[in-house]
Amino acid sequence: MPLDPICKKIISRDTEYFSDYGGKNYYFCSSECKHKFDALEKSVIRLKRNLSEKEKISFGKLKRDIIKPGICTLCGACAASCEYITIKDEKPELIGPCKACGVCYYQCPRTITTEEGLIGSFRYAYAAQSAIPEIKGQDGGVVTSLLLYALDEGLIDCAVVTVHSEEEPWKPVPIVAKTREEILKSSGSIYSHSMTLEALMSAVKQGMNSVAFVGTSCNIDAVTKMQKSSYGFLHLFMRAKVLKLGLFCMDTFAYEGIKAVLESYGITLDNVDAMKIRKGKFEVALKDGKEHIFELSEFDEYRSSSCRFCTDLTAENSDISFGGVGSPRGYTTVLARSAIGYEIFNEAIDNGYIEARQLTDDELEKVLNLAKMKKVQMYDLHRRQKT
Repeated sequence: MPLDPICKKIISRDTEYFSDYGGKNYYFCSSECKHKFDALEKSVIRLKRNLSEKEKISFGKLKRDIIKPGICTLCGACAASCEYITIKDEKPELIGPCKACGVCYYQCPRTITTEEGLIGSFRYAYAAQSAIPEIKGQDGGVVTSLLLYALDEGLIDCAVVTVHSEEEPWKPVPIVAKTREEILKSSGSIYSHSMTLEALMSAVKQGMNSVAFVGTSCNIDAVTKMQKSSYGFLHLFMRAKVLKLGLFCMDTFAYEGIKAVLESYGITLDNVDAMKIRKGKFEVALKDGKEHIFELSEFDEYRSSSCRFCTDLTAENSDISFGGVGSPRGYTTVLARSAIGYEIFNEAIDNGYIEARQLTDDELEKVLNLAKMKKVQMYDLHRRQKT
């Protein structure tokens, strides 16, 4: 005897209430149960249609990312949303053709697919560039321009930034920048970790009341904990307001490692004008105008071990996040998150320091896709440890 899938009552096949879904007949005790079932299946069909216009995701991806590594919670969401998935031997299993509609993957509680889950909450997304001709930034020079605006207007007393060591070219040195010249020296990216927290503590101890702090997600998270911690630092951070400016970050590398790889190709760091990681490549521009492009894999052994555990591409705990992903070349992607971050960024636009437009959906999608790769690193690590 069939079971009503809504109320779970056993009923006769002679019932006048039934529906065909996916080539299978479902039987109901009443019109109310049939109506609920039909409404539910229409929602699933609508979801599948919506997802079909996006990335094709098959059951195989769910198996690779969630089931095989042992991350599955056995909640049954995948089986409930697809007639060709069942739970067998305490694991989801595909028992029919997969149309790669993505429903099973998007309903799984262990996958990270929502916009907020991937890059955190934000008020507005921009593609921006500096409006100040003298600024030579990494992408659009927006962080430097914003710092200059805040300093010129007296909104900050100083900025904690990273500059190049004068003794060892391209070695990161965190400083407390109090002048326009010091801020300009900090423009451009350095792909080695900078211990900016020491500089921040120094600024607070010096009595700086308003500090802009520039750092990657790990350093931004440390500042956030210090601001909230009751174990020793809270009294210091009650004296100073910190504007957290987060930098998109996929990886950092040991300084000596970068130096070794480049020197193996006859490139010395004092001849390097700029570095850029773009689309899986490590781009190095020399002062003589030449450019060298390396596979990022050549630097793998020097990748910071902590980066293998990090799942935050966009510095989600910052007031504003900045990165080169999504926006066209020469522009910076900006995610204004907090109220103060949104206000100060738009004030910089209004006062002619920055030019910006809304980030398009396609551009934001590029950020989400890279963020997704970063988020599932822990699953990949779990899988490697089990094999």
